Amino acid sequence: CLSRGLGDVYKRQVKALQQWWKMNKANSFEEFYEILKTRNLPGYNIGYADNKGNIFYISNGIIPIRNEEFNWRNVVPGNTRKNLWTKYYTTEELPQVLNPKSGYVYNANHSPFKSTSTEENPSEEDFSKTMGFPTYDNNRSTRLYNLINSYDTIDYSTFKKIKYDRTFPTPFNYNYIDLNVLFELDPNQHPEIKNLIESIQNWDRSADADSYGAGSYGIFYYLFGKKYFKLLSDDKVATKQMIIDCLKDTKEKMLSDFGSENVKLGEFQKLVRGNKEIPIYGLPDVLTAMRGVDHKDGQIKVTHGESYIELVKFTKNKTEIESIISYGSSDRKNSVHYSDQMDMYSKFQTKKMTFDKKEIYKNAKKIYHPN
Repeated sequence: CLSRGLGDVYKRQVKALQQWWKMNKANSFEEFYEILKTRNLPGYNIGYADNKGNIFYISNGIIPIRNEEFNWRNVVPGNTRKNLWTKYYTTEELPQVLNPKSGYVYNANHSPFKSTSTEENPSEEDFSKTMGFPTYDNNRSTRLYNLINSYDTIDYSTFKKIKYDRTFPTPFNYNYIDLNVLFELDPNQHPEIKNLIESIQNWDRSADADSYGAGSYGIFYYLFGKKYFKLLSDDKVATKQMIIDCLKDTKEKMLSDFGSENVKLGEFQKLVRGNKEIPIYGLPDVLTAMRGVDHKDGQIKVTHGESYIELVKFTKNKTEIESIISYGSSDRKNSVHYSDQMDMYSKFQTKKMTFDKKEIYKNAKKIYHPN
């Protein structure tokens, strides 16, 4: 909340887009960091890399310096000037990592105190709890850290393999719910839902479009969110009975909407653009995250998650860029580019890119001036 003191000044700021633009035009890390210090972006995790070998991560924010006497996670009294703030932490005072010896930085919307190797992470003790930084891991951060540390060295092909990983860690590590009792059930004690329990428990935890286990779990997960999440106690641990009841609901839905207890994830989850629909991988909180809303015939369509992907490789003599977007580069329904990248996207493919103006003009289908 930026509602007091200098907060009123920041509320009226419209320079965030200008800062993004300047960040992307920076010619060195030093220049990039000076632009960060203008503090026009109220939030966002920011990562940086360049062809000089620099890598950098910061948990960015316009964070007020608050009175340590108060618990800022709860309601604070409004009848005292003690809780007014007039100053903000500088960019240098935020959690950040520059050129760690480990050779990597990462973030999956989890704690900034877990952003590189254990020995080189920012220390939670060095930052005021009033700054409000999260301290948890999630499925994505857990899986990402484990994958990175499973290799002695990571080449570009391995980097891409990690980026497109679709597997949950064992056990699950959602930061908002604990569903691990699902894997402790004895299928033989629940004959009515035995096949469904075994489908999920024998699943390799990979959210592939052609996976029956991922389909069973995906339908279960969305039903749990709709019907049972609000019934969780403060510890957010799902009870055995909740799990059993939701599995029964899952079986009923699968038979009603799909006519079978065996449903692939891609039959349940679709990537939709206009009249085009295709099966799609991913589930909430895997690295290739997908989240959907109700669509039709019991299906969901993806609305959140993987979107624009750009991979950049710095070599001695050149910079190589490849990208993909989930639908297409045009919002015009009559354009061939409205949905022309969907199939490549669903197959984990990318297209080569360049910022070389001569190369762009050479391969352009059309060149025009807005005026």
